[in-house]
Order: sequence, then C-alpha cells, then structure tokens
Amino acid sequence: MKKLLLGIIVLLLISCNENPAHEFSLNGKTKGLKNGTVLYLDVENKTIDSTQIENNTFKFNTVISESPLQVVLRTKDFSQYRFLWIENKPMTFDALNTDFKYAVVTGSKEEELVQKLRDETKELTRPERLNKNIQFIEDNPNSIHSAYILSVYATTWGKEKTKELFDHFSPENKSTEYGEGIATFIELNKNPDIGEKYVDFEMNDITGKSRRLSEFEGKLVLLEFWSSSCGPCRKENPNLVQTYEEYQDKGFEVFAVSEDTDKTRWQKAIEEDKLPWTQVSDLNRKNKASMIYGINAIPDNFLIDKNGVIIDRNLRGEELNKKLKELLN
Repeated sequence: MKKLLLGIIVLLLISCNENPAHEFSLNGKTKGLKNGTVLYLDVENKTIDSTQIENNTFKFNTVISESPLQVVLRTKDFSQYRFLWIENKPMTFDALNTDFKYAVVTGSKEEELVQKLRDETKELTRPERLNKNIQFIEDNPNSIHSAYILSVYATTWGKEKTKELFDHFSPENKSTEYGEGIATFIELNKNPDIGEKYVDFEMNDITGKSRRLSEFEGKLVLLEFWSSSCGPCRKENPNLVQTYEEYQDKGFEVFAVSEDTDKTRWQKAIEEDKLPWTQVSDLNRKNKASMIYGINAIPDNFLIDKNGVIIDRNLRGEELNKKLKELLN
C-alpha cells in the first residue's frame, strides 16, 4: 500500500511540473467603442465566440479547432472588423492608435508575417500587390497564409504558375484545407477559351438530382456563374429572366452554377428572383465547375453554341440580347 501511495504522489508531482498546454487567448484594446459593444469571432461566416467591450478593452479565451486559424473579429454590423490568424498562444490586439482593421496584433508568428505583407502592399496598385503576393509565397512556402493566398489567386494566376508555387510547399502545407483545394484546382482546371469545346461536368440541382451540362447539347446555352450573396449577380437576374422568357422557345437555355455553400440561402435567392432555369451547385467553398472554367470573379458566363463551342464570354444585358437576336432570329 505504501509503495502504491508513493507511486501516485510521484505521478502527481510529475504532472504538476509539466508545462501546461498552450491555449488561445486574445487581450484587446480599442478606442471609441461603447461599453457593451459585442465583438464576434467568426470562422468561415460562423461565429465561434463573442465578448463585450468594457472601458475599451476585451478578452477572448476560446477553444479553437486548429492552430493557426484564420478568423474575422467584428462588431455586429461589421462597421469594425479585422481579419487575423490566431494560434494557441496568448495574443494581444491594440487599436488605440490606429483603425480597428489595422490593429497591431502580437503573439502569432503567422499574423506577424501577414501584418508585414499588409504594410508593404497597402499603397501598391493591384498588379504590384499580386507580384508582392507571389514573392511572399516564394519566400514563405511553409506559411499557411501562403497556402491561403494561392488558393484565392489560383484562377487569376492560372494552373501553370499555381503548380510552380504549390510544388515548393511543405507536405504539411499541402495537406491543409487550402492546400487540398489548390491540388484539386490543378487537377480539374481546363480554362476553356472562346473557340474551344465546352468542358462537361456533373452537379446536383436544388432537388438533389444529378445534372450535366451536356444535357443541353444542340441548344444555345448560357453557362452562368453566380451566388446568392453576389450583389451584381442579383441585380442582373431580372434582366436575364426577361431574356430567357423571350428566347427560350427559340432554343436558348441557361445552365446556372451557384457558388453558394448554404442551400437555404441559395434556394431563397432562386425563389426571390424567380429564376426558372436549371440551377446546380456542389455547395462547396471551392466549386468544382468554377475550378474547371477558371472563374476568379462572379458574375461570369460562357455562351455555348449548338455544336458545343464557346462563342463568347461575360455577356449580359443588351450585349447578350443583341448576340441572341443575331443567332436565333
């Protein structure tokens, strides 16, 4: 019995002397925000924690699913927000002498890299920023932010440049969610151009039925890329509905791919905008069809003739009506 008690005591002493596991915390200072203002911590549009500001200070002690993790720190109305990388370490947030979105954050090596990049690109033109981002990826192939940047700009830079940058990633970076998305893009991307044959794909419609673009061979088809959260897409929908009603009986069809990830929002937008044509989506953040066609911004579309050849791109409004009148009247 004495030996057993001695053993338990030794184990307790050992466990007490071990370093405690690091946990994420964020101590923040703000300016000009009222007491009781709620700050939310979001991951991919889902709130994982919230806290209130008191005397322009706040604190988070949040269990996070992975580290590093990209989050958005925001007020309810998004009037104040800040993208940042958080890690299982004590971190600080200081917006006393700067705008909320440019607050100085410490405690995360990943976020320190990003802040340096942000400072270097703040005053640059878009082409200059893109080149600076490429340089960042080349200099930091093991950074998860490099994987994030490449996942965002893969369709902008194209398969060849994306593969060149991706090949230098560490195995760990390639296995992240961003890395897996890049690998899928490299595998799927065809980037068909005007004058080339369309690329077929299969995807479920709003009822869950599998549909293929090739179902509409022999017709003039507008392959339309959109989403419920895309303002310009929603604004253009009434015009496209009028065009569809005018030319459907003459052999015109619309095959719409939504980049939505939430089926309820997607369905609600279809009902609100009264969209009568075929709608498909894989409800994935990295839409398969968008990867195949190299879509880097929406709205976008491809006009495919009766022989399956892409004859124009990004037509809408009067430009689309003029083209359809030319082809179908």
